[in-house]
Amino acid sequence: MAGYAKTALLMAALTALFMGLGALLGGSTGAVIALVVAAAMNLMGYWNADKAVLYMSGAREVDARSAPDLVHMVHELADGAGMPRPKVYVIETDQPNAFATGRNPENAAVAATTGLLRRLSREEVAAVMAHELAHIRNRDTLIMTVTATFAGAISMLANFALFFGGDRDRPGGVLGTLALMILAPMAAALVQMAISRSREYEADRVGAEICGNPMWLASALMKIEAFAKGIDMNAAERNPAMAHLFIINPLHAHAHDALFSTHPNTANRIAALEAMVVTPSRRPIQQSSVPRAGRRNAGPWA
Repeated sequence: MAGYAKTALLMAALTALFMGLGALLGGSTGAVIALVVAAAMNLMGYWNADKAVLYMSGAREVDARSAPDLVHMVHELADGAGMPRPKVYVIETDQPNAFATGRNPENAAVAATTGLLRRLSREEVAAVMAHELAHIRNRDTLIMTVTATFAGAISMLANFALFFGGDRDRPGGVLGTLALMILAPMAAALVQMAISRSREYEADRVGAEICGNPMWLASALMKIEAFAKGIDMNAAERNPAMAHLFIINPLHAHAHDALFSTHPNTANRIAALEAMVVTPSRRPIQQSSVPRAGRRNAGPWA
């Protein structure tokens, strides 16, 4: 519950920032208009954000015939977690990574890169898929869509204020106006990153319970981070706004910038997973539920 309370507070902060910029542009009327625009943008994002993310990432849908082992694995994990089976996608890139998207568990998808399927063991892949299923079950995918929409809208309004001047008679005068135009987008980005970080820890915990072994996920995180530092993901570099969706930040630009990272420190995530070993999962998944990877290439998976 603490994680959800923190998320609610951060969302309230984003709303206040958005309405504050609206007031800067048009006073109380501007604040109301900003709120209406935010609602419209979030409605559009609610219905279409998942399709947009899958398109931008270059993901292709697979099924039981084109990628039987991967699809079977995801279905087994979803069934074991008592949740609807999501659609399964594969992204053609050598960087190991994965993400989930969708407005609710009934309309969701998980995507894995071919690099993930080639470079990780079947247990580690199962743990990564369980982590993404946890995001879906916790409805993090919707939360992240809404926060991304708010952050983008705040930046848009700040640009409007920069070009059209805003209300210069507001308290603080011109300097206050300039400060708000510059600082509001930065604050929105920090709030978005804070929400992302808080949800990653919870998804790690629930994902470890779904797959039944926290150390599978700990090992996967360590490997993915190591590979991500040296292998580009072109789709994410072209569309950095979707970086927060992946299990590990796919971008190189923020690899050493803790303040502006969309993900918590990997070592801290691993430590939290190791602490779970003291209290094993109540419902471990059977080894037979994780399909064999077969040859060490993308063939049996994708």
